[in-house]
Amino acid sequence: MTAAVALAVAFALHAAVPVLPAMTVAVALGLLAANLPGTAVWIAGRARPGLDFAGKHLMRGGIILLGLKVSIMDIVGLGWLAMVLVTGVVLLSFAGTYLLVRLFRLPRETALLVATGFSICGASAIGAMAAVRRIRHVDTVLPVALVTLCGTLAIGLLPLLMHPLQLSPEAFGAWTGASVHDVGQVVATAQTAGTAALGIAVVVKLTRVLLLAPVVAVAGLHHRASSTADQQALPPVVPLFVIGFVAMVGLRSTGWLSAGWLEAGAGLQDVLLGAALFGLGSAVRIRTLLHTGARALLAALAAWLLIALLGLAAALLITA
Repeated sequence: MTAAVALAVAFALHAAVPVLPAMTVAVALGLLAANLPGTAVWIAGRARPGLDFAGKHLMRGGIILLGLKVSIMDIVGLGWLAMVLVTGVVLLSFAGTYLLVRLFRLPRETALLVATGFSICGASAIGAMAAVRRIRHVDTVLPVALVTLCGTLAIGLLPLLMHPLQLSPEAFGAWTGASVHDVGQVVATAQTAGTAALGIAVVVKLTRVLLLAPVVAVAGLHHRASSTADQQALPPVVPLFVIGFVAMVGLRSTGWLSAGWLEAGAGLQDVLLGAALFGLGSAVRIRTLLHTGARALLAALAAWLLIALLGLAAALLITA
């Protein structure tokens, strides 16, 4: 019930100010609710079980439906060079972000989740990686906060750099799709440069999203190979909800679904992810964040700069 009310507020704010993605607003509302004196007791008490359920299980439902946004035909339409470049951006940003976060002496689990969220698709990717690596739900809170913060920074900053960098709308769109974290944040950023920028931004971004399944599968195989625990206690190489994501990609790519069904799926995905992100945001305590967050914030900003530079280089090559 708490998440539903917050979600309604998030959608209303997004409708009033379209440049603010509803998912970003949902995280911010969760953070506010957890730290304001009037609501903190309720969030930490009676509402906590439901919010934890939303943050974990509704996130997985949202990841499944995310697959309905990815069409193999659209991605193939980019051409082989663009696909290779986008894959290179994902791999280099993943490795670079992981190393940067570790250089700032943050835990391996945090580094892995931040690297996954920054390089692929934000909070959705963090949820998938946490599941396959059996990382505690509470340990996803800081990475989600960081990826949301840096994605929001991109919405405000990248459009200001378009003209100084002398980027065409297509190049700006490709840059946005290759470097901004969440799908909603990509749309909010790219639409400032028009429909041409938005079109290529979404396709480039969804090419990154498609890499969620193989990256999670590799992480699952590595986890099983390096674990000394009973094999029966280990999670599957690819969680069922990631298999569901792949199935939705296949279904979307067949062209069988009408525009109405796709729109309904996108709406339901927004509801599930919005509730999940409010739940995750509501687990953030400002005092704890200030205690450990300075190093994490610096690491995230360094990683954001890295992926922005990698994405810009790829965008210039894609649109050359």
